[in-house]
Amino acid sequence: MGSTSTGQQDGGRDRDTEGRARSARPRDGLGRPLPYGADGVDRQPEGVVRTPEQTVAEAQQLLDAGKPFHAHEVFEDAWKTGPQDERALWRGLAQLAVGLTHAARGNVTGGARLLRRGAGAVDEWAASDAGEARPYGIDLAGVAAWGRELAVEVEKGGGAVEARGRAPRLRGGT
Repeated sequence: MGSTSTGQQDGGRDRDTEGRARSARPRDGLGRPLPYGADGVDRQPEGVVRTPEQTVAEAQQLLDAGKPFHAHEVFEDAWKTGPQDERALWRGLAQLAVGLTHAARGNVTGGARLLRRGAGAVDEWAASDAGEARPYGIDLAGVAAWGRELAVEVEKGGGAVEARGRAPRLRGGT
C-alpha cells in the first residue's frame, strides 16, 4: 500500500504522505466505516496474488461468514492480477459480491443494479471465446441466476437482506 501515515490528515480525511486517499477507519462486516477507535472487522489485504482456486475458496468462506464486501475485495485482487482473458469473470463476481453488500446495507437500487450487472458480466464471460461454464468449479449459470433472483427479491422486499443467509454457493449445491 505504500502508506506511511497513521492518522487523519487533510481536514479529517485519511491521506498518506503523498496525499492519496487511504481507508484507515475501522469497518464493519459489510465494509461500512465505523468511528475511529471502534473495533472493526479486519480488512482483506489488497493486492494479494492467489491462485484461482484460493480465490474461490477464500471468497466462499467470506460470503458464508456474511462478509460480501470482503469477498468482493478478494475477487477484485483476482480481477486486477489475473490473466487478461479472465478479468471480466473476476470483475463480474466482484460485482455480484458488492451487489450483495449493497443489498445487505439496505441499498435497494444499488444492490439490484450491481447484482444484475454482475450476473450479466458472468453470463457474457461464459459465452465468450475465453469463457467456460464451470471455470475452477464455479457454477456460473447458478451464480448468475442467484444474482438475478436476489435482485428481484431485493426490489420486491424493499429492505436489507441478511448477507450470510443470502450468500451464493459459488460451486453449486446448498
